[in-house]
Amino acid sequence: MNLRTLMTMLAISAAGLLGAHALAASYEPQHVVIDDPAHDDNGPGSYTYPTDPAYTKGSFDLRRFELFDRGADVEVRVEVGAPIEDPWNSKSWGGNGFSLQMVQIYIDQDHKPGSGETRALPGINVEFDPRSGWEKVIVLSPQPKARLLAEAAQKARALKPRIVIPKKTWAQGKQILALVAKSELGGAPQRGWGYQVIMQSNEGYPDAGDFLSRKVNEFAGQHRFGGGTDYDCDPHVLDIVVGAGAGGADEVQKQHEVLGNYKCAPTPAGYKLAVVPMVYPGT
Repeated sequence: MNLRTLMTMLAISAAGLLGAHALAASYEPQHVVIDDPAHDDNGPGSYTYPTDPAYTKGSFDLRRFELFDRGADVEVRVEVGAPIEDPWNSKSWGGNGFSLQMVQIYIDQDHKPGSGETRALPGINVEFDPRSGWEKVIVLSPQPKARLLAEAAQKARALKPRIVIPKKTWAQGKQILALVAKSELGGAPQRGWGYQVIMQSNEGYPDAGDFLSRKVNEFAGQHRFGGGTDYDCDPHVLDIVVGAGAGGADEVQKQHEVLGNYKCAPTPAGYKLAVVPMVYPGT
């Protein structure tokens, strides 16, 4: 084997290794990346968008989640499958320049069984495994900070110390971005932290107990998602991250299984909520 052939083989091997590494959620001291498949913004596989044309195709199709270390702050980026729009002119009511999306980013900071919270914020209808409870949740919303703080105080008082409202939230292209003070998170992101990114829709007039979340019903309406149930037992979730956080086709099926594993009953006492996982980049 001559030197040129050997070098070519080594280059191909290195490229393969780099490609394989890029397929999984990754952690670097200053950068976290989790990818999600395209066209899986249908919850357990059956959900459909509201009928109002404001809800454009791909608007809730989570594609990528990133964290960047910015010194005293952490920058958050969430990319979807369509340009972020502001059909209801959120800035006119003190909002952040987009109207439709709300993203909740749950963080397991210690990965200890029995530690953290297992129930998501009110109105989402999912739980977390007790082995991967969450310590913090970052809320990306069109709503002004004052409204978010008021909602937290009224509807999630016990969780309020764990709810992180960014210093600044804005939209750019297909991304929702935010700056979060590290002091609010308890420090810089660490290897071993787990993340769940829940894609929801901003609801300015939510049910009395819901944290600004839009419901999924049996049939879609002008401002209601369809394909679920009129019992309040189904996940009000359009998209999540699962598996290796690589964005592979296998993760579509995994998401459908996770979000489809719920049970309804005549009364809430008989409900079994879907249990969503965490993704642990770099592990």
